[in-house]
Amino acid sequence: MANAANNTPDIVEAISALARERDISEEMLINTVEEACKAAFRRSGRQHTGTPMNLSVVIARKKPVQVFARKVVVEEVEDDNVQISLKEALAIRPDFQLGDIVEIDVTPADFGRVAAQTAKQVIVQRIREAERGKIYDEYVEKENEILTAIVQRVEPKCVYVELGLTEGVMEESEYMPGEEYREGDHIKVYVLQVHRNRNDVQRVPQVYVSRIHPGLVKRLFEMEVPEIANGIVQIKSIAREAGSRTKMAVYSSDVQIDPVGACVGPRGSRVEKVIAELRNEKIDIIKWSPDPAEFVANALNPAHVVSVFISDAEKICRVIVPDNQLSLAIGKEGQNARLAAKLTGWKIDIKSETQFEEHLREQGMSSAEEAMGGYSEQDYYDQDPGYEE
Repeated sequence: MANAANNTPDIVEAISALARERDISEEMLINTVEEACKAAFRRSGRQHTGTPMNLSVVIARKKPVQVFARKVVVEEVEDDNVQISLKEALAIRPDFQLGDIVEIDVTPADFGRVAAQTAKQVIVQRIREAERGKIYDEYVEKENEILTAIVQRVEPKCVYVELGLTEGVMEESEYMPGEEYREGDHIKVYVLQVHRNRNDVQRVPQVYVSRIHPGLVKRLFEMEVPEIANGIVQIKSIAREAGSRTKMAVYSSDVQIDPVGACVGPRGSRVEKVIAELRNEKIDIIKWSPDPAEFVANALNPAHVVSVFISDAEKICRVIVPDNQLSLAIGKEGQNARLAAKLTGWKIDIKSETQFEEHLREQGMSSAEEAMGGYSEQDYYDQDPGYEE
């Protein structure tokens, strides 16, 4: 654009070169510059009266930028900003008729300089907008995906990470508990949302990422387990308390493929890679079942379950475990039972065998089914519900 102020045809050459370089539509840039030149002409004409309202701008190769006022041919002029008399029109061209549009060259003497400056500003702005649009389009497709990020800077309430073409922000609520972030760290992040920032044209799209979302665990296993990537093994549900423990239910559409074993990998190699990325977060991989009682029993891994009573109407499970398994089934601060409930979508009430027998005696009932008031009973002994890391 350096010579455009003295040689307006350079505007077209500059637009063409930049359109090729930045992969932006040349037609879009020219149209934008034309509109900007109209605005510049109107601004420069405010100090004068009678500035035309209907304008056209012509930007062509080997010609200076021209501004034309477009006026309608009328018998009697009421507004000379948009109208021209038939007599005046015929003086310009003898075949004009009423209702025709006459374009009158109103290009100021110094408009080449104004046009060049305007074009430069508009092109720079449009290039920035186009680049931001490309970034948005690329990263909005990565929502709910996993990316490798490099920590750029750590602030009191958020961490900024480099994602390649743009930066991402991880808010404090998305930190993994107990995890410290340092500049230069390489971490895997889950893309939550991409915002276009419509109200702030100076900013690139904002990408929000997370380290605590259950989707991070899902994507990590998809990366490490070929059977998940090709669809043989499916992740049915995940319950996570980030930094502490995750439960993941898996299912195989091939009876010859053990879904739990596939996720664990030879000598635990696959699950260990995921655990390492999650800073030694414990992972329980359990076998999913369409039978809710069996699924709940599996979900309480590592505890063994004796019986499960289910109420479909209330979606509640009453689970009986051996006396020495009660604390294990509930887990520290109730975590195991809490995660099992999230994983299965069922409310879970856990009792030891002794507690259950006392309940029967207190109610004076002769059978478990009577005591459970309409719950159906299914027994599970010596369960091998899955894998605990």
